[in-house]
Amino acid sequence: MATRTRTPRRVVKALLAPALALGATVGLASAPASAAVWNSCEQYGNTGLNGYTLYNNIWGSGAGSQCFWANSGTNWGVWANHPNTGGIKSYPDSKKVINKSITSLGSLTGSYNVTVPSAGSYNTSYDIWDTDYDYEVMLWVNKTGAVGPLGTSQGTVTLGGHTWAVYKGNNTANDVFSFVRTSNSTSGTVNILPILKWIKDTKGWFGNETIGDVQFGFEITSSSGGLDFRANSATVSSS
Repeated sequence: MATRTRTPRRVVKALLAPALALGATVGLASAPASAAVWNSCEQYGNTGLNGYTLYNNIWGSGAGSQCFWANSGTNWGVWANHPNTGGIKSYPDSKKVINKSITSLGSLTGSYNVTVPSAGSYNTSYDIWDTDYDYEVMLWVNKTGAVGPLGTSQGTVTLGGHTWAVYKGNNTANDVFSFVRTSNSTSGTVNILPILKWIKDTKGWFGNETIGDVQFGFEITSSSGGLDFRANSATVSSS
């Protein structure tokens, strides 16, 4: 996550972490054979393409090397080599800015098709923020390895075309509501708006928040030896 912008926890933590020694060229050979429109191995490398903002976003302590390539705002990927240690190292992602209140939204959907490794520890997730970055809604569509959501279990619910295990927590900076799909998926569509309305109207965990960023990416804890993560197609649409 006016004249002053509050930054989401991932970037806040990154700014407090020591500078990382990242390889300038390692990993670019893992990109598709066709020349990428944009690539970066910089810790906070970012660009705008087709209405999306793409972030390399290496924010966790103890991170290794990571390089981001993009053919478009919706077709991109990373090569990441993060050590097999605890703690999130990065969240390479694409971001679409919505800036509409929940009640003013007619629809909010995300569609994804990803290729992810069988090794490592990570999740593939939507990360949804209100404009003040007081609330974070995470939708995990797949996970591998020693990763788990923040907070305590709130049971299961079927919403937005999927069945989720729900967790509620706080990371001292903001409340976090995590929805973990009960089985892994590498492609599909999530109807996000009913999930936000369920949090607001059924649970009362927040009010009529203005939704700012809808991000989609790979939250990587470890990828020792170098692993590829690809968003073959990742789109967000709203009305």
